[in-house]
Amino acid sequence: MREHEERWLSPLAVRSYETRGRAREEEPCRLRTPFQRDRDRIVHSKAFRRLRNKTQVFIDPGGDHFRTRITHTIETTGISRGVARALGLNEDLVEAIGLGHDLGHTPFGHTGEEVLDAQLQKRFGRRFRHNEHSLRIVDVLEKDGQGLNLTDEVRDGILHHTGPDQPDTLEGRIVRIVDRVAYINHDIDDAIRAGVLSHAELPRPELELLGETGSRRIDTLVHDLVETSEREGDIRQSEGVGTAMLTLRTFMFERVYLGPHTEPQHERAREVVAGVFEHIVENPDQLPAGPGDPGQRVADYVAGMTDRFALTFAERI
Repeated sequence: MREHEERWLSPLAVRSYETRGRAREEEPCRLRTPFQRDRDRIVHSKAFRRLRNKTQVFIDPGGDHFRTRITHTIETTGISRGVARALGLNEDLVEAIGLGHDLGHTPFGHTGEEVLDAQLQKRFGRRFRHNEHSLRIVDVLEKDGQGLNLTDEVRDGILHHTGPDQPDTLEGRIVRIVDRVAYINHDIDDAIRAGVLSHAELPRPELELLGETGSRRIDTLVHDLVETSEREGDIRQSEGVGTAMLTLRTFMFERVYLGPHTEPQHERAREVVAGVFEHIVENPDQLPAGPGDPGQRVADYVAGMTDRFALTFAERI
């Protein structure tokens, strides 16, 4: 594997056997690289399996073809691997980061995250960020408190896939940008499927630059990302294409994520998460045992719920 990577990888790529290591040393596997082992640990985790029942945009959608958090994760990871391969970067590292980046999402997507954050501030004086919770899951919560003992590069990419700080590795920076490439375009597709948007309402200048269909836009964005990154020696978009993507993102926030058509769903999610949170705080005997102080344990329990579990819990109380 060392010889293969020296032949095929860019000088800028992280080498699989030059990782900064794990918190706890382990015997190496004779078949899998450290990043491949991380990938497998994430895929076999309970938190990963719960993603299939967590909201991407639409809560409890009526159709079978709407994205969930797990399909978003798979799309992000697949596109990220393609970018990494084109740039000669470490695909296994990209794959592990991509599969683990959203493990810490609450039920009901970003709406649930905002409510949990507000409740934690009010009751315990602490904050909630899904990227930080993703890291807590792999470090502490999985395997009954042992954590997954992932490599430092994967942990860094998971933590910094969003937020003010960039990942240390180029592989992590790929996932950070591709996360947006994936969700903007598949959320447009789902919004049209749901009847919240029509194709004619999408902003014309951006479609003329990026493409009329989701697949064409992703193709344009990926080619631009690869070509610009190769030219600049960092993970970058060209100014025009990057601006167009952010304009589409702003449009989606105004019309879909925070728009009037989805407000009834968001209000329902806010009521459920706030109600579940208050009930758990007032009935701490119902809180499962776990690491951390009471506020942290409440956050861990609520954030770990799937949409279905949270709705059932709310009905029961």
